[in-house]
Amino acid sequence: MPPALIVFDLDGTLIDSAADLASAINAMLADLGCDPLSVPEVRRMIGDGVAMLVGRALAARHCDAADPTRAAEIFMRHYESDATSLTTAFPGVAAALRVLRSAGIPLAVCTNKPARITAGILSSLGLAQYFARVIGGDSLPYRKPDPRVLLALLEAFAASPRDSVLVGDSEVDAATAQAAGVPFVLMKHGYRRGPSADIACMAALESFAELPGLLRTPPG
Repeated sequence: MPPALIVFDLDGTLIDSAADLASAINAMLADLGCDPLSVPEVRRMIGDGVAMLVGRALAARHCDAADPTRAAEIFMRHYESDATSLTTAFPGVAAALRVLRSAGIPLAVCTNKPARITAGILSSLGLAQYFARVIGGDSLPYRKPDPRVLLALLEAFAASPRDSVLVGDSEVDAATAQAAGVPFVLMKHGYRRGPSADIACMAALESFAELPGLLRTPPG
C-alpha cells in the first residue's frame, strides 16, 4: 500500500526560489543602506520563515541600526511584488506529483513561507492542482520545526504518522518529521546547511524522478 499522505516542503524541495528571495533581500538591504548579498549566501539562510531570513541577512551585513520588524515589512513588500519571475520548479516535480496523485495518494504542502505567497507561487508554476491542502508559516500559531504543524495536517486527513511521509530538503524538515514520528525523505538538491549524510532520513534522493518508485512501498 502507498502512504496515506505525502507532505512536501516548498522552498528547496518543490521549487528553487533562492534567486527571487535574494532579489527581495537585496532590495530591502538597499532601502536600509546596506550592501547586497549573493544568491549562494541567501540560499544558506532559507528555511525558517521570513523573520529568520531577514534577521540573518541583517546580521550578515551588520545592519545593526535596522529595526527587524520594519526590515521584514520592507522585504515582504518587495517579495510580494515579484515572487515568481526567477523561481522555477525543480526538474521532474510536476511529473512525480502527477504519478503520485494518479495513484490516489493525497498530497499536501507544509512550508514556513506565508500562505498567500505560497498559493500564488504554486498557481503560477502550475502545481496548485496537485495539492489537497497547503499550510503556510502563518496558517497556524506554530511553524516548522514545531511538530504540531505537521501533526495538524495529518489529523486533517485522518492519516497516522507512521503511514505518512514528509518530503523536504533541510535540517528543519528532518527535525519536524522526527519530532512528529513521520518518515522523512530528503531531496539533496535543496537548501540544507550541512552534508546530506548528517540528516536522518529513510532515503536521500538526487531527483524527483526517484520519488514515485520509492513510495510504492509503505514507509518505515
